[in-house]
Amino acid sequence: MSKSKKIILGIFTFWPIVYMVIFFLFFLQSFFMAFFKKVHPNFSGIVFFIIFGLHFLTIILVVFLLIIYIINVFKNKKISPDMKTFWAVILLLGNFIAMPIYWYLYIFKEQNQKPSTK
Repeated sequence: MSKSKKIILGIFTFWPIVYMVIFFLFFLQSFFMAFFKKVHPNFSGIVFFIIFGLHFLTIILVVFLLIIYIINVFKNKKISPDMKTFWAVILLLGNFIAMPIYWYLYIFKEQNQKPSTK
């Protein structure tokens, strides 16, 4: 995989974490606006549809990323056979937290390793 593809995959991999922060801040802001009764009718509707769209796209992205990473786990020759099952389970259960770790260890870091000439 080329360096640019690894970086693009990394950006997509870190997006769910960034989105989680954005969603949390939106939820917190909505809570305080409702609590202090400072809600503008047009603002909440527009922002809701933006957040809903981002939420939907992020879910679709995570599904595609899971497919990419699970395929990579089983094709990656640097991972021992017993660790392949471990990584598959970890990626399925802890997906948006485990994917950046896997990306760094087995995809991005791979470019820095040079073959041994011994």
